[in-house]
Amino acid sequence: MRTRFLVLCLVLFMLAVAGCQPQVQAPESIEVGAVIPLTGAFAGGGAQVERGYQMAVEDINADGGIFVEEFNATIPIELHVMDDESDPNNTVSHLEALNSDQEVVAYLGGFGSSLHAAAAAIAEKNEVPYLGVAFALQQVHEQGYEFLFSPFPKSPDLSDSFFEMVNSYVPEGERPTRVAIFQEATDWGIEMATLWTESAEEFGYEIVVHEEYTPGASDFTDIILRAQEADAQTVLALPTPPDGIAIYRQMGELGYAPALSFFVRAPDVPTWFDLGTVGDYVILAPGWHNAMLFPGVEELNADHVELMERPSDPMVGPSYAAVQILADAIERAGSLDSQAIRDAIAASDVETVVGEVTFRDNGTGVVVAPYLQYQGGQIELIWPREFATAELVFPAPPYDER
Repeated sequence: MRTRFLVLCLVLFMLAVAGCQPQVQAPESIEVGAVIPLTGAFAGGGAQVERGYQMAVEDINADGGIFVEEFNATIPIELHVMDDESDPNNTVSHLEALNSDQEVVAYLGGFGSSLHAAAAAIAEKNEVPYLGVAFALQQVHEQGYEFLFSPFPKSPDLSDSFFEMVNSYVPEGERPTRVAIFQEATDWGIEMATLWTESAEEFGYEIVVHEEYTPGASDFTDIILRAQEADAQTVLALPTPPDGIAIYRQMGELGYAPALSFFVRAPDVPTWFDLGTVGDYVILAPGWHNAMLFPGVEELNADHVELMERPSDPMVGPSYAAVQILADAIERAGSLDSQAIRDAIAASDVETVVGEVTFRDNGTGVVVAPYLQYQGGQIELIWPREFATAELVFPAPPYDER
């Protein structure tokens, strides 16, 4: 009896001590950092990315935030946005500042592969999970980074699938098989040109012109004339928005209207509309379209109409989805520990406004890779065909018939 009494007293004492332990206080907010190009060459795309992040954070915080089991509390997100001015050096310094000054638990990236490539190394060094959209560069995912995640189509997704899309629309014998590649002199330019060359051969296309240019060049006359003289029916390129607009404007001045053109990145921004009819019929692959009615898209479009008087821009959806993925990972992790959040992101299987998202071991997302086309001053979804709002317009009409 005496032994049982002593054991009972010990148990009661331990429970009392445990009850006196102070509960871990929940922080006022979950600190998340975003470095985005709001000025400079990538500003047009960066504005869409920021809008997507902000809209997602507002929606999550409207419900109180994210439930974190460690604190038994629902905590709002505090998003710290910094402008890197489209300069990778600024991207690096801002990410470092967010880590040291704000002690962020996760990073959200900007717009453009060069900026994301610079950011990935810093995220890895600081062991802070990084979610980035609006970049297709595959190379950065082949460096063994464990904290880099990108729920966005990559270069391999934009190679074979482009020719598959064209061949699904255009009968054999009518296809624009003579191809010109305008290659940007960057790592991504080399990567994409290599993949396009391999895919072209596989799908029965011929590269008749392969020209390289330096980003920021002002005169593209020579490469355009070479493509025109070689009777290139298809033009493939991945310029920055300012370079792409300059190339297309000069194509119009020279009267070169290829039957088909696919420009990655440049047509993603609203300033492409400034080209008028010259910029029509280009194909783009921004990673999303507001007609892809996955759960939450209708509500997102309605909010975007109220904010911008138009349905969601192409980069708003992927950016919104990145925050959805992060919020889901934090809740599943039950913690604000960066390693725990990283592991939860890696194990993601979550429904977002871009569809269901999972990640490969290298951090690339398994996502839909849609193709869009400017048609009569509107952006139409042409692929995948089950979501399409319009058929591919082919061949593109001459400028004087638009």
